[in-house]
Amino acid sequence: MDFGYPHSSGWIEVVCGCMFSGKTEELLRRLHRAQIARQKVQLFKPVIDDRYGKDFVVSHNQNRMLSTPVSKAQDILKLIEDTTRVVGIDEAQFFDESVIEVAERLSNRGLRVVMAGLDMDYKGQPFGFMPQLMSIAEQVIKLSAICVVCGQPASRTQKTRAEGGQVVVGAHDLYEARCRRHHYIPEKIEKEKEDDFSVGRSYQPLMENL
Repeated sequence: MDFGYPHSSGWIEVVCGCMFSGKTEELLRRLHRAQIARQKVQLFKPVIDDRYGKDFVVSHNQNRMLSTPVSKAQDILKLIEDTTRVVGIDEAQFFDESVIEVAERLSNRGLRVVMAGLDMDYKGQPFGFMPQLMSIAEQVIKLSAICVVCGQPASRTQKTRAEGGQVVVGAHDLYEARCRRHHYIPEKIEKEKEDDFSVGRSYQPLMENL
């Protein structure tokens, strides 16, 4: 059920979770419902997210909606039209600190702000300014995926290769959903490999011991 407030009152909704948990799918569902209610919707995403093209937000189920890519969160304020009632922001974890102010200013204007993003990075640490966004939101929905190893609910994003840093855009080519038990940090495993080989021990991957 969508969160309902009087139209004169703005509010913030945050949809979060790991990769493949359906965050973007839920974001698009809420925005589509607003369109059915004949509310003007504008959707934004960080310009860095070009996995499925520049001008669309696309879920892993291939549902899509036209969006506007922006370099920084403050750009959103310049692009909001007077008739807009609902603002969607995808991949909120990639934005700078100003995303907090943007969400606050839009909701204080009486707009409904629906944001989706990763709550944790691939190391299992809070991602970007998502914790602050979750704390100021009127509603927070945390979704889970399915662990590809054991089939249990997954709350972690597993990077399958030790490359890049925290911000590396990818999908099935680089990430998997994992539960707490089957999640590990690739860089840590690579370091353990090097340490084992340096002292002449045979390396036993973490997953074999689970």
